[in-house]
Amino acid sequence: MELPGLAFAVWMFICFYASVDGYPSGKVREACTSMIPCHGGSPQLSPEHTITVNGTEFKPGDIIEVHLFGPDFEGFLIQARDAEHLDSSAVGSFMLVDRRLSQLLTCGRTKNSAVSHTSKAKKKYIKVYWIAPGDAPKRVQFLATVVKKYRTFWVKIPGPVVSQPNAPSPTTPLHATLEAVSTSHPVSYLLKPFNASGCGSTKFCIRNPSNCDPESASCFFLSFQQEKSSVFIEMSGPSEGYLAFALSHDQWMGGDDAYLCINEDHHIHVSTAYLKGRSPPVLDSENALEDVSWRLVDGVLQCSFRRSIRLPTYKGRFNLDGSYYIFLADGEASEGGQIYKHHRQPLITNGIYNVTGLPQDIGGSRSPRLIKAHGALMFIAWITTVSIGVIVARFFKPVWSHSFLFGKEMWFQVHRFLMLTTVMITSISFVLPFIYRGGWSKQAGFHPYLGCTVMALTIFQPLMAGFRPSRHAPRRQLFNWFHWSTGTTARILAVVTMFLGMDLPALDLPDPWDTYTMIGFVAWHVGIDVLLEIHSYCLVRKVEVIEDDRVQILQSLTSAEAEGRLFKQIVLTIYVCGNTVFLIAFLAAINQI
Repeated sequence: MELPGLAFAVWMFICFYASVDGYPSGKVREACTSMIPCHGGSPQLSPEHTITVNGTEFKPGDIIEVHLFGPDFEGFLIQARDAEHLDSSAVGSFMLVDRRLSQLLTCGRTKNSAVSHTSKAKKKYIKVYWIAPGDAPKRVQFLATVVKKYRTFWVKIPGPVVSQPNAPSPTTPLHATLEAVSTSHPVSYLLKPFNASGCGSTKFCIRNPSNCDPESASCFFLSFQQEKSSVFIEMSGPSEGYLAFALSHDQWMGGDDAYLCINEDHHIHVSTAYLKGRSPPVLDSENALEDVSWRLVDGVLQCSFRRSIRLPTYKGRFNLDGSYYIFLADGEASEGGQIYKHHRQPLITNGIYNVTGLPQDIGGSRSPRLIKAHGALMFIAWITTVSIGVIVARFFKPVWSHSFLFGKEMWFQVHRFLMLTTVMITSISFVLPFIYRGGWSKQAGFHPYLGCTVMALTIFQPLMAGFRPSRHAPRRQLFNWFHWSTGTTARILAVVTMFLGMDLPALDLPDPWDTYTMIGFVAWHVGIDVLLEIHSYCLVRKVEVIEDDRVQILQSLTSAEAEGRLFKQIVLTIYVCGNTVFLIAFLAAINQI
């Protein structure tokens, strides 16, 4: 059984010092003690996989060959433990045979005391070597956890027991541990959907849209009803993947107490979880939920359960008699029950609430108030003030050239007022996302980069206007060209930035309404611009034919523009009204999310 000394030394060197590939899930070390995957759910009770070894006795320093095999599986965890105390720490250390399939883990204080998978690739057979330590117990049993797919797994599959020579007979019979790890509670099927009766009077409710009927296919519903020392919870919404709610001390994900109802092969699995930062939730292997029921009909997922108000023995569970922000999220899940990140912003209450206090019937928002204000102000600036200001400067110089306001031509004063208003509104709106995020957002794509560019051009434009040459100066034409090109670039980038911002999770306006409406606004603005351009061209080229002499006289630009004053004023009035309609539509949509 012993290997030559040189080979053994080389093998030990490889074992202890060679690099180890990273963990695919990042959760393997957390399962060292319980050997239960952090997938939620309950383990299977009848193992399909087998552990074998090449001997039945060992002495300290011996190397034992260990095999794990069976039907295709994705993940595994192998340990050796004291056969008479299977809840104790892993003993001994392992050496690898194929580093592509397996990696060494350090569980507890013993280096390389466990072996796990390196990827989710299907495998049928694993071979490793176990090195007996000098302080090994008299009897050692090999255990394995095997994951067939995300929610199909076996925990602590019992393997062979190896003993030291002349070890006394065990004082208690060795037994399998599969029965002890099942933590499931009875689950029943809901016969009818939830209803909103009692909301605000006997139970605390959150509904989105406000006052919606939970029987509706578009209603997200969450209710809490205190019953002595426990709370009965109902959750419902349109989702064929998962629904989840979380209790949080702030309006940011991380450090939260979460509850998930997950569609797993058309059966709903209800689990508790702890949210750590923006990482995927760590589903608990055991939870304290009782009276679990569920229903999945016509794309509407509903689940209910009961939990005690206080759960001091369960780490990560908040007391339900405290006050918290409440999150309500939905998303997709795989057939095996693995959940994916929600594709839109969760519904978040506007304040902190005590669900066991005074019953209330409230709503929530999928967009924070600062982000709503950011979007609303940007729409005001770039749909109304900028657009109208550009039209006035481009087409109303001749029309209002003889009208004065505060000592300046009216068109110039109106243009300057609207543009300075745009600078002020844009500047205020620009800082709001930074206040909300506390810095730069790395998850908003190109939107913040384009937004910063638009802000820079918005500031540069009035600064450049402050150094405007006189009307007849040689550099006036150059100034006019730079002034026009900078403003046009800013407007184009602003529209692109708004297109990108409307579909961000923090301000997810209804699809495809938002896209079509923004396209409609762009077409409206371009159409009015083209109409006024054609009108101006026709006035310039208008010819009065004097029948007697057949003499064509080109009318002067001034008289032609004066003749078209009424038309332009009517078009401007219609344009302002149209822009106001688009603005109201966007502001109403923002208010609804």
